[in-house]
Amino acid sequence: MALKTSFMVQTFSIHRKRLKPDRPELASTESGALKKAEAMAARMPGTAAIRIVADDETGELESATILGQFGEVPDDFAESLQG
Repeated sequence: MALKTSFMVQTFSIHRKRLKPDRPELASTESGALKKAEAMAARMPGTAAIRIVADDETGELESATILGQFGEVPDDFAESLQG
């Protein structure tokens, strides 16, 4: 089992007065994800930088960690990452 670490930025938009996740964007490094999330927070209601560790062969999620949150992020966002 080979584990692969990925970094992504999740943005949120407001739809019908509720925060909804947009399509996540990949980042190449942890610091890159944090910088990108912080920069995008100026244009979006909220963003989060996330580290994902998954089995490279099966795609099975090992862990998901929020590295940083900026602006408005849904209260249950952390729980939704764990599935």
